[in-house]
Amino acid sequence: MKTLLYGGTVIDPANHINEKRDLLTENGTIVWSEAAGRWDDRVGSQTDSMEARLQNLPQADRVIDVSGKIVCPGFIDIHMHEDPVGKDGKIILDEDKSIYYCMLRMGVTTAIGGNCGTNVYDPAAYLRLVERDGVPVNVAMMAGHNYFRRKAGCASKYASASFEQMTATAWQVRQALESGCIGVSYGIRYDPGMDLWEMMGTAKAAAEAGKIISAHIRNDAEKVFESAEEFMELGRTLHVPLEISHIGSMAGFGQMERFLKLVDQWREDGTDVTCDCYPYDAFCTGIGETTYDEGWMERYNCDYSVIEVCEGKYKGQRLTKESFEELRKNHPEYLTVCHVMNSGDIEMALRHPHVMLGSDGILDGGQGHPRAAGAFPRLISSYVKTGKLSLMEGISKMTAMPADRLKLKNKGRLSVGADADIVVFDYDKIKDHSDFEHPLTPPSGIDYVLVGGGLAVKNGRVMAGRLGKAVY
Repeated sequence: MKTLLYGGTVIDPANHINEKRDLLTENGTIVWSEAAGRWDDRVGSQTDSMEARLQNLPQADRVIDVSGKIVCPGFIDIHMHEDPVGKDGKIILDEDKSIYYCMLRMGVTTAIGGNCGTNVYDPAAYLRLVERDGVPVNVAMMAGHNYFRRKAGCASKYASASFEQMTATAWQVRQALESGCIGVSYGIRYDPGMDLWEMMGTAKAAAEAGKIISAHIRNDAEKVFESAEEFMELGRTLHVPLEISHIGSMAGFGQMERFLKLVDQWREDGTDVTCDCYPYDAFCTGIGETTYDEGWMERYNCDYSVIEVCEGKYKGQRLTKESFEELRKNHPEYLTVCHVMNSGDIEMALRHPHVMLGSDGILDGGQGHPRAAGAFPRLISSYVKTGKLSLMEGISKMTAMPADRLKLKNKGRLSVGADADIVVFDYDKIKDHSDFEHPLTPPSGIDYVLVGGGLAVKNGRVMAGRLGKAVY
């Protein structure tokens, strides 16, 4: 099927394009692209009717007038947490609760799951489920070191892995990479028993495959520097590209300026490192995670009331010592939001040239942090419209940068031959509306989302929810 988008302003950072341009897609690919002004010249003048100009444009099965709108590559979320697999062996895709549907409604067309070392299911098998059944967006997977560590028999997150367990973990990760995973992720914070020697085995597999490694590093706040240095050692030793995950929740407590200077220094010294960040000043994690181990209040200089519960009987409430201990004991899986980050640090991170947007979105039965439904429009409404970033910079952080980082050569751009993953939005109207009380509220201003050339969203409404494919 051929789809023509005409009259819009194309913003394509990968190709340095910012102009009125018409696009034609066919069979999932962009097959034609030309500046609109050239067609105006051919029909005589700028004042000729749109009907006359349309007669000179390529014929299409579906013609969409996007005049006055911004047309850009589909957004790529380099760091999110995928929907789970049900007992029936299918990915759970409730349109009202699925994170993939949230991604689609905010313009994300490719989502990278398996982050922070965690997979909800064997990642290679998960990709096969995506390919078999279709999902709302394209999906790529990281192979989670922590996930395979447990499969290898290292049940305790505080324990060191044995040589046999390290060998088994590395072998499984290598198999996952060969089966299509695009890199290896680590949740060092979540399994503090792992050391550099253990990580070397799986990082080496990524290096040999020419793929990236990412990490939720070991610690945050004042210990973020030594934790990042630990991860840097993998890059220096193995010459593997590194992605430091969600740096706002790692260095967003007054350390960001120094941290970003170190990132610049590491890059100057030859370490291939970039970072991602989400545009919120509160993080989200399970109440039972090591983040809340003894000493967390001293680390963040706070009390129990900074924690907001996302689910259960205390949903929407701030915790006390008693409710904190109750949930840690009885419901360690419950998601929480912790309101402790410095908003100035978040702004500093997102304005840095080597930091891209990653939502870190995670939902549990439709409950969680508003970043899962609002991160991408929020970057435009809160950073671009306020002059903190140019529109080209903002879109680059959501398209070209993650595509280049992950070597997704046909994503994140609108050149002929690229995948027809496209977002059309109204610059004046685009805005996030999800908040901590209503985390799934969709944004406004997203007019169209095309996934593989198919019309997935029209005026904020999902038209097709199974157009996404596995990305290898």
